[in-house]
Amino acid sequence: MRHNQLLQEKVYESVTSVLPITVIVLLLSISIAPLSVGTLTLFLFGAGLLIVGMGFFTLGVDMSMIPMGEGIGVQLSKAKRVIVPLVVCLVLGILVTLAEPDLQVLARQVPAVPDLTLIFTVAAGVGIFLLIARLRILFKIRLSYILLFFYGIVFVLTLWTPSGFIPVSFDSGGVTTGPITVPFIIALGIGMASVRSDKNSNSDSFGLTAICSIGPILSVLLLGLTHDSLDAAYSPVNLREVLTTRDAAALFMAAFPAYVKEVAVALSPIAVLFILFQCIFRRFHGRQLLRIAAGFVYSYLGLVLFLTGVNVGFMPAGQYIGSALAGGSAPWILIPVGMVIGYFIVKAEPAVQVLTRQVEDVTNGSVTQKAIGHGLSAGIALSVGLAMLRILTGLDIMWFLVPGYVISLALTFFVPQIFTGIAFDSGGVASGPMTTTFLLPLAMGACEAVGGNVLTDAFGIVAMVAMTPLLTIQLMGFADNIRHSLRKKKRLLQLSEAEDCIVYFD
Repeated sequence: MRHNQLLQEKVYESVTSVLPITVIVLLLSISIAPLSVGTLTLFLFGAGLLIVGMGFFTLGVDMSMIPMGEGIGVQLSKAKRVIVPLVVCLVLGILVTLAEPDLQVLARQVPAVPDLTLIFTVAAGVGIFLLIARLRILFKIRLSYILLFFYGIVFVLTLWTPSGFIPVSFDSGGVTTGPITVPFIIALGIGMASVRSDKNSNSDSFGLTAICSIGPILSVLLLGLTHDSLDAAYSPVNLREVLTTRDAAALFMAAFPAYVKEVAVALSPIAVLFILFQCIFRRFHGRQLLRIAAGFVYSYLGLVLFLTGVNVGFMPAGQYIGSALAGGSAPWILIPVGMVIGYFIVKAEPAVQVLTRQVEDVTNGSVTQKAIGHGLSAGIALSVGLAMLRILTGLDIMWFLVPGYVISLALTFFVPQIFTGIAFDSGGVASGPMTTTFLLPLAMGACEAVGGNVLTDAFGIVAMVAMTPLLTIQLMGFADNIRHSLRKKKRLLQLSEAEDCIVYFD
């Protein structure tokens, strides 16, 4: 009975998250970006699956992924030998990333590189940097120094990497931190840092996702150095025409088996690792194990429904809307419409809900879900607007990424450390399946309509989505710092005035 009540609450949260983007698409479809009845039907079916799937998934994460991640993190921190946790982090990072659904989507859209080559390259990057993240917590290294050092290497490498690979490399950094990876890695970081009792333990709970996002960027840039840029060609995706509601239902039914298998493959590494962990350490008992098992089933069902909905229902709508807006008489309208879509679509990212809830819990409510949500929405609105501007003008993505990251890295020295960790984690979390299956097709459709280079102009939207939250969330921290300083000065002034009064009356 308790599970049913929780599920109803999660589904209600999903409705409030998905409804705004659904209404926006409906309004566009009857005004400036008309959709065929079949495409609109696919979208509405997809939105329904999205709502139910997100409800199941977020409930499952609370019941299974978070306790598992925290438990493993705590146990790794207690290990006497340093090498064992490092090896576990390396293997864990590789296995979880290999099956990340978002990465599979990106790999299929980059035909210049064999799918498995790109996937294994990215997985190796995540595994190595999860190991580095563990070393940072172990040796209490400030997150800012790690970010500054490795992003410095990233931007130096872009000077020699073929231009066609730069957007793909930054996109890969965003998509690897998807709905499976993020909840587990965030919980792992909280577990690792919770064993410590120093003042920075809460700050160090965040930052694993941020560091893991750097690995794929570096590894794909290095991969690009071995490929000829002329080979980096884009092959347009042919979308099947849907004429009736029966055709729409048939498409979803045909897609279900593929996602049933894909999600099973995606979750199996975590399940196997958890079973091995439980056999060795016996950390969980009785009801805890039953709850985790039930949560795993909920997560599985939720992801199958969610991924089927977004891939079958949202991708065609995104591509057609982008094409209609950019191909119309006023293509500039793509920018404000893209910003409105970006503001609301981030609310439908399942991993975003997990992150914001974890932030509020770890900070004991001092940083609220609502505040982080507004900061993320503002950041994504800005990023999508800039991405649409790039498509219309053909501006190189580096004109945006370099200043954005320079400002973001500079801010890390002026804001509380916990805001730096949350901001850089948010960048990875925001660029999830909704970005790869709606925003990326939206950008591709617009780019094709204006005759641009899809690989250099449309690709990169994931990178932009991953960058702007670094600015907006840290600016929130900067403003919070200023308010705290002003309140402190005000209190000191009041105390000083009170002391003056006492001296005067004496």
